Amino acid sequence: MPQNEFLSEKQLLEKQIQKLQRKMRTLHSRQRRPVINSIIKSMQEYGITPEEITESFQRREKRSATTSSAPARYKNPETGDTWTGRGRPPRWIVDAEAQGKNRDSFLIKA
Repeated sequence: MPQNEFLSEKQLLEKQIQKLQRKMRTLHSRQRRPVINSIIKSMQEYGITPEEITESFQRREKRSATTSSAPARYKNPETGDTWTGRGRPPRWIVDAEAQGKNRDSFLIKA
């Protein structure tokens, strides 16, 4: 009798999941390799050191940590989704306005 007949369905699924996870890691690695090679080539071409990259990342992290995003001004009472009022309005605002609702009806009241 084949070995698979003795395995429970759960065990078979777990084996399939593990196999797919390995495939995904391999694919991910294959996709990253050319990007990394391109970055290294550019670093060599422009004389950029790994230390400069590290410093740049640290500066960027500091900047993003000190910048706070704008507080939400609008809230969808049905889904709880929020919007700051900046940039392109989310679909739920656009759809509500298309149905004749006023944007101010979604304002968050303090």
